[in-house]
Amino acid sequence: MNVNTDVRDGIAIIQPIGDVDLASSPLLRTHLKDAQQEATGGMVIDLSNVNYMDSSGVATLVECLQSTRNSGMSLRLCQLNERVLSVFQIARLDGVFEIVGTVDDALANS
Repeated sequence: MNVNTDVRDGIAIIQPIGDVDLASSPLLRTHLKDAQQEATGGMVIDLSNVNYMDSSGVATLVECLQSTRNSGMSLRLCQLNERVLSVFQIARLDGVFEIVGTVDDALANS
């Protein structure tokens, strides 16, 4: 897995590329923590290039959500494909996370 990070107007945009599973979750966790240090206005996680996510990936995102909330920042997920979205729906986390359509939607709501 690769992870791209960009900061726009204080908002960190993180884009993992590849599957988010037990093997890759530690790398994503590191990138999320680093991005949170750079962000002043919140975080957006663009999942458009993630075709598969297991429970360890979901746990990594839950940990990031808790950390951003504790810091008073927002966290938005965007561009989830049906397979990844269904993981959040089954775990009933689609009501916990703010999920929007695109990165532009996420930035517009900031």
